[in-house]
Amino acid sequence: MAHAHNFSDRLVALPQADRRLLKSMSAVALLALFIGILAGVATALVRGGLLSVPMADGYRFLTVHGVGIFFYWLFITQTALLLGLAACENGQGLAWRQLAWVAFALMLSGLVLSMVGSVSGTPLLYNGAPELVRDNPRGLLLFNLGYSFLGLGLMVLPASAIVTLLRPRWQGQQDKLSAVGFALFAWAGFLVVTGFAALYTFVPGVLWALGVGPFPLSHGTRWHIVFHNMHYLPLMATVILWYVLVQALTGVKSVFGERFSKIVFSMYLVFVPPTSLYHMFLEPDLPKVVQVAGSMLSLFVSVPTLTAFLIIVASLEVHARAHGGRGLFGWIQLLPWRHPAMSAMGVAVLSMALGLVFAFVLIQGQLAPLLSDTFFVPGYFHFFTLGTVSMTLLAALSVVLPALGGRALWRPEILRWMPWLALLGLLVFGAAGISAGYLGVPRRVMDVSYQQQAPAIWQTLMLAVALGGSVMAAALLVFAGGIAASLLPERQPGGASNSLGVAWGATVIKAGTTAWVGPISILVIVAAMYVFSALGFELMQSLPISASGGGGH
Repeated sequence: MAHAHNFSDRLVALPQADRRLLKSMSAVALLALFIGILAGVATALVRGGLLSVPMADGYRFLTVHGVGIFFYWLFITQTALLLGLAACENGQGLAWRQLAWVAFALMLSGLVLSMVGSVSGTPLLYNGAPELVRDNPRGLLLFNLGYSFLGLGLMVLPASAIVTLLRPRWQGQQDKLSAVGFALFAWAGFLVVTGFAALYTFVPGVLWALGVGPFPLSHGTRWHIVFHNMHYLPLMATVILWYVLVQALTGVKSVFGERFSKIVFSMYLVFVPPTSLYHMFLEPDLPKVVQVAGSMLSLFVSVPTLTAFLIIVASLEVHARAHGGRGLFGWIQLLPWRHPAMSAMGVAVLSMALGLVFAFVLIQGQLAPLLSDTFFVPGYFHFFTLGTVSMTLLAALSVVLPALGGRALWRPEILRWMPWLALLGLLVFGAAGISAGYLGVPRRVMDVSYQQQAPAIWQTLMLAVALGGSVMAAALLVFAGGIAASLLPERQPGGASNSLGVAWGATVIKAGTTAWVGPISILVIVAAMYVFSALGFELMQSLPISASGGGGH
């Protein structure tokens, strides 16, 4: 996997049945993304006062948006890419393909059920709180069945990837997993855990709706667990995909060696599970010792992501400088920016930095009760879900789908600008949303005017959110649509070629070559964390009322 054409060749060489499965999964994932984006735009327009609909419909838009993107787009895409990368590592095609098809069928069924449950009856929002339908249990049935099918699929499908990765070792063809193979193995394991957490959270609601189980009183606590996994697993997937895509587009591998890369990927197993405590900061009866422990543990949650970021940036910088890159940032222009995947990863890195800054603000025990029920959460969270994770997943698909389908990427000279346009909209959306959160704007209220009793700036900020969100969504639709065009039948036989990358390959690195941008970037991120935390304390203390609530994220 040292060069772009080798990676593409491995995908092209996959058995037709494997490629059919991966293309089918990608098509369904992109469909979920399109549905989620359109529902998200409608939600933003309602909140901004630009679209007038019954209030229940506004909450249905919000439900479809969260369900479509946060659950189905993110996780069907992850499983498709996991299978594809595992098959490329193996070089022999997928093991247990029929089982993977069964798991995919379960996830597709879950998507249909969840969407029907989202648009019918009481809007449940994406966490499916059973309290909203306490008097109508059947209103929860389809919604929770959908999530349960998704969870079951997430538990079953990784088995195909795991056996695919391990089969060469069992056959005596491989001594140990590569860094990428090890990362894929850990990724598959996390998906199984996430699937189990989804079943643990939503099956009790199914049993209650069917009349064979008690009311799920502990749904809130269970939701915190599954949300935490679904929050951070895509970040792990993002880092793995950065690692793979950098190799595919430039031929650059980690200058720190494969062993260190494996240690970094292992950090997710160590640091992520214990940090779920911070999602419970809104619970009024949470002991003080748990709040303190949660705040302290949460400081470690960004360690593996920042470390992997440092490895990738430092490796790119060292290789670029070896090829003539000069100045603190001059080397960056040598990267393959003509490829839309590189643009998407550039946006993902910038968005991750901003997301980490504001995530640090939210995970503090004193600020979380004040900010978690405000628009601060969607304001910062879109830097992760859209700017970081979705952009990275689309970057991967922009490399994978042309190779799988044989149809060259549609208008790469146009597509490569779409991530930057989306980032522009995201910056407006995020700045307005975070500011609104600091000023106390609630995040699950469609009409924030409160019959003209609320501060006028609240509605102004929601209008900015709607405008920024519309630009962001339009650019994302064009970008995703251009990538989806690679799923159409190929124009000419012979497959699609990737001529937009650079192949530095086995570059000789001179002694004394330094890489400064990665460490400097981390210092800037840490400094910004403290600045915005201090700003949060000051602004929240100046509000005329204090906010506290329950329900979490």
